[in-house]
Amino acid sequence: MHQYIDHTLLKPQATQEQIQILCEEAKKYNFKSVCLNPSHVKFAAQELKGSQVDICTVIGFPLGATTEKTKAFETEEAIENGATEIDMVLNIGALKEGRYEDVKSDIEAVVKASAGKIVKVIFETCLLSKEEIIKASELSIKAGAHFIKTSTGFSTSGANKETVKLMLEQANGKVLVKASGGIRSYEDAKTYIDMGVKRLGTSSGVKIIADEVSTESY
Repeated sequence: MHQYIDHTLLKPQATQEQIQILCEEAKKYNFKSVCLNPSHVKFAAQELKGSQVDICTVIGFPLGATTEKTKAFETEEAIENGATEIDMVLNIGALKEGRYEDVKSDIEAVVKASAGKIVKVIFETCLLSKEEIIKASELSIKAGAHFIKTSTGFSTSGANKETVKLMLEQANGKVLVKASGGIRSYEDAKTYIDMGVKRLGTSSGVKIIADEVSTESY
């Protein structure tokens, strides 16, 4: 379970003290990564130096409505500051308008700027139709992304089983799937892992592990 978790703190009011705690928890529980806003990447890189914990940051977050060049620059700077994984929000408006080449180009720019680092594309599935989720999956695969991801956690809702099932079907081994948004218990986490999800974005990582230990102790 531990290595599925991107231990997340993306609240705008997050302080360095809170980021430090996040990093300490990630090391203690052997989480896959910490996921935080770009302004905290350099600090987190110092805190996690010498550990096995990856540093994931968000690009074009949370709306996905910044320009392609801005997303590429954000990505380059984040990697310079120590980021090892990139979670970008796709251009939701362009997808809805059918400007598929723009959506694909937007993702490709981040993939290129990431210089081989893992790139996850956040769909914000609560704003998309089934057909749009299918198209977003197709475009993400063509653009060279490594993961497709359900949600930012900042819109109307997060992951749900129906949407995750659809994304896993579309991924079909060509990309991996990250579920995020509203995952707060061991039961939630286990459900998605059993479905085939390879990463979980959650701010409740410590609680999930405590739930797991409690469940196994019966």
